[in-house]
Amino acid sequence: MYLSEKLKSLESKIVFMTWDTSAEYGKIKFVGHDYLEFEVIDRESFDYSKSVLINPNMILEIVMGSTEVNRLIAAVSCKLPSCNDKTVNAHNQD
Repeated sequence: MYLSEKLKSLESKIVFMTWDTSAEYGKIKFVGHDYLEFEVIDRESFDYSKSVLINPNMILEIVMGSTEVNRLIAAVSCKLPSCNDKTVNAHNQD
């Protein structure tokens, strides 16, 4: 299996990636033949802070499903509005 095929299978997944001189949490947004677009997650706000174009040959490590990635996903999920919050807010406004 080629690297581009493996990276394509990770598209839209949240990972911890180390490349060249940087290491960040983020989501692999798009994988092309000669680059990938990686959206970096800001650790303070848990929003996507920037998009980085990376040459796949510069990638040193991709970690999926580690405890740190799971912690990040849990923290992001806690900030999402739940269905119950919408129901409670709708009743409070009436």
